Amino acid sequence: MHPALLAAALLVGCLLAVQASANIQLNAAVGTPYGASTLQLGVATALLAVLAFALGALGALGRLPDVPTWYLLGGLASPLYITSGILLFPRLGALVAVGLFVTGQMFASLALDLFGLLGLARQDATPALVLGALGVLTGIVVIIKGQQAGAAPGTDAGGNASAGHPGWLALGVFAGAALPVQGAVNARLRSELDEPLAAALTSFIVATLTIAAVLLVLRATRRTPRPQLAPLGRMPWWGWLGGACAAAYVTGTFLLIPAIGAAVTVALTVTGQQLTSAVIDQRGLFRLRRRALTTPRLTGLALLLGGSLLVQLG
Repeated sequence: MHPALLAAALLVGCLLAVQASANIQLNAAVGTPYGASTLQLGVATALLAVLAFALGALGALGRLPDVPTWYLLGGLASPLYITSGILLFPRLGALVAVGLFVTGQMFASLALDLFGLLGLARQDATPALVLGALGVLTGIVVIIKGQQAGAAPGTDAGGNASAGHPGWLALGVFAGAALPVQGAVNARLRSELDEPLAAALTSFIVATLTIAAVLLVLRATRRTPRPQLAPLGRMPWWGWLGGACAAAYVTGTFLLIPAIGAAVTVALTVTGQQLTSAVIDQRGLFRLRRRALTTPRLTGLALLLGGSLLVQLG
């Protein structure tokens, strides 16, 4: 595998951690997670549209009528993941939420590779692949256990009583599992359009329209507050980074999955997520609470890196 592709997958994972941190600020300003998700996805769509126009990629959208309808459904994963992150981070804590996302990502990516789903080349379940996946999952468990060591039973590190609710835990795993599926579906869309930017733009148009429709329904039934725009002027500039990170992640994953495989892509993006999260916690970046990089967390990170290497060798 080309080292540049592996480095790109690691960087994409780093961006996902930055996205989650920035979205907390966006949600605080807008006042509703569905409004924040709509705004962030709208920003990502606008960025991709400008880039596609500048590079002459918009013409590929003319091929959409000939594309199988289900190739367009990859965009549904973005609002699910983004909104789940906004909902779960304050309830479960950042590390628990990321651990659930990663668990879903790993199991879904292994299923895609081992069964050759969604057009991916089928891979054998080698000992290195299995041990690597177990190493990644063990590393996440060690990190989460170390973070929660001082928490009261039934709560997360921040004292949230809903930390063990099965519904929230299931949402985290399901939202994480949607990401590698999205990458595989978007790869099929890219093969039909023969233009990566057009495929990414299509995916984000679907994502933005979906979450906007959800927001309208929830507003009509008065189940979510009215989005606030005035506080956006007081939000730090980096609160807008979520849209750019989302666009880079989605575009990067569907380009990388056919090249290096779903399991390797997810293993590296997961490692990037955790390494960046460790730096964010250690330094208290993005206005988040500072958390010490303890021995359990360092052990977990080492397991993640070792597991990722084994997945690549597998």
